[in-house]
Amino acid sequence: MKASAYIETTIVSYLVARPSKDLIQAAHQQVTLEWWATRDRFDLFASAAVVAEARRGDATIAARRIDALRGIPMLTAGPRAGALVRSLVRSGALPPQARIDAAHLAIAAINGVDFLLTWNLRHLANAAIRGKIDEACRRAGLVPPIICTPEELMEPSS
Repeated sequence: MKASAYIETTIVSYLVARPSKDLIQAAHQQVTLEWWATRDRFDLFASAAVVAEARRGDATIAARRIDALRGIPMLTAGPRAGALVRSLVRSGALPPQARIDAAHLAIAAINGVDFLLTWNLRHLANAAIRGKIDEACRRAGLVPPIICTPEELMEPSS
């Protein structure tokens, strides 16, 4: 049985972006491309929240992001996810301006996804707040997804 991974918007953004001149962003883009080539190891999921974010910005790049999401099953949110979003913000695990990030997390947790794959190092893949996120999920009776970057989810090379 494959592990499941929720693809947060930053993943498809790095996947289809124009090559960056910034060394760190360029490295993230390269790692994302390499991980994407091995994505069949996972059952991938996204959500309407990912699609809504992916549609923003430059129309050409947005179309590429949407195309990358084609064929990936969409998870639903529901009232339980809304309650978890409110709990994440109320507890201070995530700031009010990061409600969409809280939504990604809640959708992944409610649906029992193993990994939340992201390059959002400020609000999601951040060791300083991960404990608060995990605690809010567990208080809601949920197992938190493992929040990680594609680099952390690469198979070791031999």
